[in-house]
Amino acid sequence: QVQLVESGGGLVQAGGSLRLSCAASGSIFSVGWYRQAPAGTQRELVAVITSGGSTKSADFVKGQFTISRDNAKNTVYLQMNSLKPEDTAVYYCTASASGMTYWGKGTLVTVSS
Repeated sequence: QVQLVESGGGLVQAGGSLRLSCAASGSIFSVGWYRQAPAGTQRELVAVITSGGSTKSADFVKGQFTISRDNAKNTVYLQMNSLKPEDTAVYYCTASASGMTYWGKGTLVTVSS
């Protein structure tokens, strides 16, 4: 079983940057970042990265967020720049390993105007 721990969230002013980390307890393959805004909205895909390093990002974050990974550390990052109040959400990472899908508990990002 793989455990995922997100970190790096916090309070930032609009226009600021944060880097989220998703640390896995074991080897992971494709990893995605999702976010869920307050008030019970559905989680939406932000970006995904394969084990080979191929990436795909949602249209609403292209040019703003960058996903990357360090396989030696079993860690995936989400660099978030030019943050906007509408980016406020709990950010979750999800990873596949050995045919299973795992989720972290999330890290809260709050962007103030």
